[in-house]
Amino acid sequence: MLVDSESICNKVVWKLIGQTTEDGQVQHIAIIGDSFSVGRSAASNLCLPTTSVSSRHAELRVVGERLYLKDLSSTNGTYLNGAKVRGEVELKSSDLIQFAKMVFRVNRSGADTGSRTVSHASEDGALAIMQFDRLINDGGLLPFYQPIVSMVDRQVVGHEVLGRSRLYGLQMPDEMFRAATQLNMEAELSEGFRFRGVQVAQPRLKGSTLFVNTHPNEIGTSRLLHSLATLRELAPQQSIAVEIHEGARAQLVVIKRLRAVLHDLDMQLAFDDFGVGQSRLVELAEIRPDYLKFDMQLTKNIDAATPAHQELIRSFTKMVNDLGIKTLAEGVENEASHELLLDMGFHLGQGFLYGRPLPIGETLT
Repeated sequence: MLVDSESICNKVVWKLIGQTTEDGQVQHIAIIGDSFSVGRSAASNLCLPTTSVSSRHAELRVVGERLYLKDLSSTNGTYLNGAKVRGEVELKSSDLIQFAKMVFRVNRSGADTGSRTVSHASEDGALAIMQFDRLINDGGLLPFYQPIVSMVDRQVVGHEVLGRSRLYGLQMPDEMFRAATQLNMEAELSEGFRFRGVQVAQPRLKGSTLFVNTHPNEIGTSRLLHSLATLRELAPQQSIAVEIHEGARAQLVVIKRLRAVLHDLDMQLAFDDFGVGQSRLVELAEIRPDYLKFDMQLTKNIDAATPAHQELIRSFTKMVNDLGIKTLAEGVENEASHELLLDMGFHLGQGFLYGRPLPIGETLT
């Protein structure tokens, strides 16, 4: 039986922090008694109901103020800080234990808390790296979809695919990419977002244009081109727009090549987080992307901006529209901003006013 450590008084010394199911909430689990069993069996003190965990997987043993771990000849092994456990080993606060694919952080209540904020960030970063394989290969990615609407009638015409996860330490994109950067796997994660996002959307959002993101490290690589071709094979009828972030800053010839490939794949091109005065102004005339997503800092709360700022955005919007590029305002959160952006000539809008990012079963279609 699980006992949440938050309900236990100061007698509790040791606890495990992690998820007991692959998509469950993070729990703080107190280790009670001299012997604490871990396994798939419901009779275990810590039941992990996943097929990768053995029925009797491992045992934790408290001796005085010390904690020991022993693997019980499990099929997929028990690991301490990435190393397979052989025999019985002593644990320390901040250690990372892996029962097959299920990862937990060891914590000792009452241990030195003077620098716990920094320590926790470091520990959870290590835990995230250990779980990264689950994120990429075991369906750990959970796509969210934020609606994109026509400014004139507010009809949903597209959705941006945004990456989320239920894995402890990897719930949000910045956490995922921090782990990916340490493993030099940014491209794999970016690909995973796109494939999972399009796969889950089928066929629910078949009539919507899916805006999928790229990572700056992908731009100009043959891997990206192959990835997009495979994505088209996955969803031959789906309308797809590929976003390039302002931070990519690729050479003009590289963007032109990508534009040609997207044309051949019947995909569209969107410049994301575009700012007035950026070097890409030249690219607009040369490449003519299908969409230009204005940097949120330019359009969010535009109704409260200075007249000079509003006039700048109005002029820039007209220039982009005259090039035949669809303009999209991000960060639209109130009616006054919507009305002003519509008057400025924006074609599309995205923001909390129209809908928040949600899983496929809850999103506005």
